[in-house]
Amino acid sequence: MKNLFLTYLFGLSFFCLDTYACKSCGCSAKKESHSHSENSTTKNIDELKSTVKWKAKKVNGSHEGLISIKEAHLHFEKESLSGGTITMDMQTISCIDLDGDAKKQLESHLLSDDFFGTNFYPTAELEILETEKKIDDNYTIVGVITIKGIKKNIQFDAKINNNNATAMLTIDRSEFNVRYGSGSFFDNLGDNLIYDDFNLEINIVFK
Repeated sequence: MKNLFLTYLFGLSFFCLDTYACKSCGCSAKKESHSHSENSTTKNIDELKSTVKWKAKKVNGSHEGLISIKEAHLHFEKESLSGGTITMDMQTISCIDLDGDAKKQLESHLLSDDFFGTNFYPTAELEILETEKKIDDNYTIVGVITIKGIKKNIQFDAKINNNNATAMLTIDRSEFNVRYGSGSFFDNLGDNLIYDDFNLEINIVFK
């Protein structure tokens, strides 16, 4: 009985060395959450220097702006990216190509239920689940992005150079129930059509 108990403890200890829940993100060995070894390095980011820039296009033009990062961290295994989480503060959505009343009107509209409904969904999250390192510090990343409480799988490329990580994501807003001006939900929009795909340009600076 004693030997059986010791064998159980050894097996449990061995498993815990492989993956464990970290204090930064509470991640575990669950498939839907990223995991990492006990020897991995966790890098927090500088939220003030890091940026998320959005750009959306419509029939007769485009708009772009910024979203603040609320919190984020990345995991590295032997100096290679292995996982992490980026949480965006959707209540900070701003437009940088308009001024005055037009700027205020668009920003208010983006916060409303027509678009991102930030009173009910104040944050969006990108979780990195799997990574494949290419050449010259380039990665292919598989993850999950959550917008308006809806989770979707996503794959994109990223580059990490020194203490900086960059990535460009293309998001189909119709998959997250962002309906306003979308040809996926409304017909005969004409010049009022806003394309479903929008871009997020992420620039992460490590502390």
